[in-house]
Amino acid sequence: MSQTQSATAPGTFAALGLAEPLLRAVAAEGYTTPTPIQLQAIPALLAGRDMVGVAQTGTGKTAAFSLPVLHHLIRQGIPKGRRHIRALILSPTRELAAQIQERFDAYSKHVDLRSMVIFGGVKQGAQVKSLHGGVDILVATPGRLLDLHGQGHLDLSRVEYFVLDEADRMLDMGFIHDIRKVLAVLPPERQNLLFSATMPSAIVKLARGFIHDPVRVEVTPQATTVERIEQSVWFCQKNDKRALLAALLRDDEIDRALVFTRTKHGANRLTKQMVQDGFSAAAIHGNKSQNARVRALDGFKDGSVKVLIATDVAARGIDVEGVSHVFNYELPNIAESYVHRIGRTGRAGRDGIAIALCDDTEGEYLLDIEKLTGEPIERVMDHPWHFPGAVPTARKPTPHQGGKGAHHGRSKPPVEAPRGRSTPPERPAQAPQAAPSAEGDGEAPKRRRRRRRGGGGGGGEGAAQAPAQAPRSPAPRVSARGARARAARAVRAVRAVRPRAVRARPGAVGAAAAPAAPGAAHRRASSLFGRRLPSSAACAHSSPSSCWPVAARPPSS
Repeated sequence: MSQTQSATAPGTFAALGLAEPLLRAVAAEGYTTPTPIQLQAIPALLAGRDMVGVAQTGTGKTAAFSLPVLHHLIRQGIPKGRRHIRALILSPTRELAAQIQERFDAYSKHVDLRSMVIFGGVKQGAQVKSLHGGVDILVATPGRLLDLHGQGHLDLSRVEYFVLDEADRMLDMGFIHDIRKVLAVLPPERQNLLFSATMPSAIVKLARGFIHDPVRVEVTPQATTVERIEQSVWFCQKNDKRALLAALLRDDEIDRALVFTRTKHGANRLTKQMVQDGFSAAAIHGNKSQNARVRALDGFKDGSVKVLIATDVAARGIDVEGVSHVFNYELPNIAESYVHRIGRTGRAGRDGIAIALCDDTEGEYLLDIEKLTGEPIERVMDHPWHFPGAVPTARKPTPHQGGKGAHHGRSKPPVEAPRGRSTPPERPAQAPQAAPSAEGDGEAPKRRRRRRRGGGGGGGEGAAQAPAQAPRSPAPRVSARGARARAARAVRAVRAVRPRAVRARPGAVGAAAAPAAPGAAHRRASSLFGRRLPSSAACAHSSPSSCWPVAARPPSS
């Protein structure tokens, strides 16, 4: 009796009404308690409702949609004859598609259901052969799916369950038109599921086109960071980032480290540098072949690769247990990407550490991230490579700020353009009398002015007797949007030429704010580098490394 009560206790997978083979598979995976999104989504999906789910990465949403889909397929039984695709899951990246298919395989290991994944970057022969053998569940990226469908290798006319995962990422990667093409070939009667980390207006418009009377599940506010992740930002010059990262990676507490760069070339270059510094590192990004990406990811999973260096293509496509640290070697220029990057650690309720390296060109990115997340990130200033000029100042709404800042809630500037780039003023009704020339001819300036207004003609009396032309109309005023853009460029130009010493000098305009009270990241810096500067004073030397013992200073090279 007690076992029955325990099996159906509220807040367990058994209480959700899942089929018994799925409960055994879930138990074998080590799942004991459903996550909040699973508790809300699974009952509604089992009832056949369409759904829009908003959940940040690492919340268990893959199981939230895969378990109900498998439950329905188990209840329907195995159709007679050749298998056909009954469930279609669209994913933006190869890595994420492969991992979704791995979850379907793990949850369906006690039932006779076939699943497979198709994506680009590899030859299609093996994929076509598997499709011709029959499949129940297909996980795919949009490009390869439409390619094989156009060649007649797969039939989507019998799809009963359609899942669009990471919809906002699909939008960012330009797959919106491919999604509409896929929707056009699906049967009208089906259950639709859409999951997204954020819900921009374009996704809302897309969802209204194919989802009917949906249940909305939102377990966390949009774009909130995982609370269990310890975040910090370390300031340095751009050329010192490599040395600082190498020093941080030598921490014995690091099990697996995921390092993010903004560009593919930057990922390749940093990988070579980390290998030269003695680390087992590999790169993963869109230009890598699929085999290279699989090798890098497999090495990261089994521990042979300690440092995986990636671009944002992997920010939502890497689900590896035991990622202890995430390093933002370069801050993302899109604030939402920061949330998805650091979400690779601290998964499934575990603790994680996210460290960002910020140089003097990335201060605006940092302020955007803090505004999006609604909380300041701990600033570490007591390390050998600290550069005070990289510490951004808090934004102050001034009448001369505008342009890009208008999209972040900062005050709009007046319509007038800044000094030096102003719009041409209106001509006065009567020009002041010009001084006589050295030759005594005071009329020459007037004749020249008339020639300019008249647009040509000779000088002398002919010009004086020419019919008066209507004065040229003043140049059109610049629009408010154009003036704000000019103001923003002028502000950035002033900031670029302002001496760094002025920005770093306490009390001066643009001086860095005093560091916050030391936290966990400060204590880590102290343990790594041997000593810590007083938390209330930043280094004022031109070379911060001179404040540190010889053993802790960065290399002279």
